[in-house]
Amino acid sequence: MRSLAGLAAIVAAASVYLYLLSTHLPPGPGGDQAPAGGDQAVPAGEDQAGPAGEDQAAREHRLKFPSDLESLRELAETLKYYKRENHGYVLLLFCSAYLYKQSFAIPGSSFLNMLAGAIFGPWEGLVLACLLTTSGSTFCFLLSSTFGKQHVVHFFPGKVALLQRKVEDNRSSLFFFLLFLRFFPMTPNWFLNITSPVLNIPLSIFFFSALIGLIPYNFICVRTGSILSQISSLDDIFSWGTLAQLLAIAVMALVPGALIKRYGQAHLKVDGMDSNGTSEAEIRRERKRR
Repeated sequence: MRSLAGLAAIVAAASVYLYLLSTHLPPGPGGDQAPAGGDQAVPAGEDQAGPAGEDQAAREHRLKFPSDLESLRELAETLKYYKRENHGYVLLLFCSAYLYKQSFAIPGSSFLNMLAGAIFGPWEGLVLACLLTTSGSTFCFLLSSTFGKQHVVHFFPGKVALLQRKVEDNRSSLFFFLLFLRFFPMTPNWFLNITSPVLNIPLSIFFFSALIGLIPYNFICVRTGSILSQISSLDDIFSWGTLAQLLAIAVMALVPGALIKRYGQAHLKVDGMDSNGTSEAEIRRERKRR
């Protein structure tokens, strides 16, 4: 009970911090209002939306986690606008939001990776996404190790037992086994993050396997985000330049994955696991219960 209270206190403190950070935006370039949905900024004295308080409320309302491509593009436009004169603030806000999601195992990292590409560009965005993904996964590992070991085992006994057996079977090549799971998520990344302390996986191996294993996924998302931010019509999607970039993304993602898969088939024991980390025996038992 004490562990849950400690975790709840950390979540609450992080939520308050992120809320305050997102609702106290600095002035835009020259004191202009932020663009809404890609519109041009207007001087503060020529308010399009009425009182200044309403505009501030509208800007605050837009700063929320994106849930679809349209909200992603609107948020990217807003943050790119503030980034022109407040690069440090936007960087702090983005890093804080990313670490919040990763540390507390909240789904939606793909949208944040695409946002990184749209705001910071393909290469700076990729470096940032890789560092934040690894750091957030490590924080999740530490939180689970400190507060949640017994709860993970309690709520996911079958999946933890299966993963424990596979870890023991591949203990001699543990780094490559974890790398394989990152490239081909037979178990979701968030579940691997919270389960690794229970499986007695060393933090150093966990850290570097996450750093390297998530590069293809981060690359796809970040590069896609940078392309989407440049597209203004359907014609842009089917241009030769855009199609060539998408083909390059697919190749860059498939090549390392194919190499790891070949190594896994030759050296790793992953039989009996499906794409959700559930064993075939567990599936049969569940069917018998029904």
